[in-house]
Amino acid sequence: MSQVSKDQRKNAEGYQDMTAYEAMKRLKDPQRQIQGARSKAVGEHFENMITGACFFYYEKNLAHIEKTPEPMKAIKPIPRMPGKFIAHFEKAAQPDYKGTLLGGKAIVFEAKHTDHDRIERGRVTQEQLDGLEKHHKLGALAFVFVSFGFQSFYRIPWTVWRDMKDLYGRKYLKADELDKYRLPAPGGVIRLLSGIV
Repeated sequence: MSQVSKDQRKNAEGYQDMTAYEAMKRLKDPQRQIQGARSKAVGEHFENMITGACFFYYEKNLAHIEKTPEPMKAIKPIPRMPGKFIAHFEKAAQPDYKGTLLGGKAIVFEAKHTDHDRIERGRVTQEQLDGLEKHHKLGALAFVFVSFGFQSFYRIPWTVWRDMKDLYGRKYLKADELDKYRLPAPGGVIRLLSGIV
């Protein structure tokens, strides 16, 4: 039996006539779509909580901390959608937040949320690790801010996060061993800088 060329497998409209398997491969996995939407919503909620905490300190003239914008490059506008563009990331992500405390000390941190009882070191990318290390070496207050299920929040010093394998014998931290880094969150406002300012 001779093999049919791609040109011969076109339907009446001129599109390639795919097999059922090829068509199914093109459909997006609904489970992944649901997980992606959930992750996005969780990330936005966590970011809003951090923004509220930063605003709390800004209003008290104790700190000015801002979300680091993602370095993107617009490629082309989306037709019939003014102000919207197709874009791509220009370089790897930097630590999530940067700012200045009253008195001039710099602050930089990465924020991570988990719904599990532990947080993996690998959740922070190598570029973010490098950025935190560089700021730390220059004298900035550097840490990883972690939420466990939006119930408990921890400010883990950069050196503890960086050296967790040496300190804990593994590359993850459990919520129940981080009590000394736990932050209060009265009324839902996380006291991100508790004990610092």
